[in-house]
Formats: sequence, structure tokens, C-alpha cells
Amino acid sequence: MIQEYLNSVDKFIIIGDRVLIKPREMETHTKSGLVLPATVKEKEEIQSGYIIKTGPGYPIPSQDIEEPWKETASQPKYMGMQAEEGDLAIFLKSRAHEIEFENEKFLIVPHAAILLLIRDDHELE
Repeated sequence: MIQEYLNSVDKFIIIGDRVLIKPREMETHTKSGLVLPATVKEKEEIQSGYIIKTGPGYPIPSQDIEEPWKETASQPKYMGMQAEEGDLAIFLKSRAHEIEFENEKFLIVPHAAILLLIRDDHELE
């Protein structure tokens, strides 16, 4: 399921601690058996979708000592995120930013807005 979207968005570069999500219709049960109460769908404060791409993570400051004679070509460093491509994410809808690309809707969501990840290793095969 995820593979069909990877070709159309493979040129996207996700920045920092954000993830690109393909939203899905809210259901009362997930494939993994998680039951979502009816109040979740009514309030529409949370949403779910599959993670298509992730950014590099949270930027962290360099610990290098700045010395005038050293070259300052250090690469940025990042702390990785828990979210991975293919995960089903349940996230706060209010923090998502919707974009449309090739008539498909996608959401850009900060990692901190993700409430729950459901990882099914067999789904990508």
C-alpha cells in the first residue's frame, strides 16, 4: 500500500522532526485490533494515516570546540525519531498541515504531534 505513494513523493525532502503522512478514513477498528471509540470520530481531534517519509530527526547542537584555525565544515547532527516509513500513526489533527500533490492529499505532521505508532512489519512485504 505504501509503495504506490513512494514513487510520486520520492523527491520530497522532509525537514527536521516532521513526517509525511497519507491520511486515511477514520475507522472504529484498526487492522492491529486497536478499538477507537465513537467519540474519537465525532470530535475529529485525532486522525490516522500511514507514514510515507520521515525527516532526519531533532537537530542537536554540535559539541565541537570552535577554534579559529579549524575548518568549520561540520555536518549537522540529528537525534533520530521513533516513527518509520510504513507505520500507522495516530496524531493530533490540529497540528497537521495539509498539502496536495498530483491530486493526492498528504499531511505534514511534527513528530511531537504523533500520539501512537502501530508497526506491522508484514504490511510492507
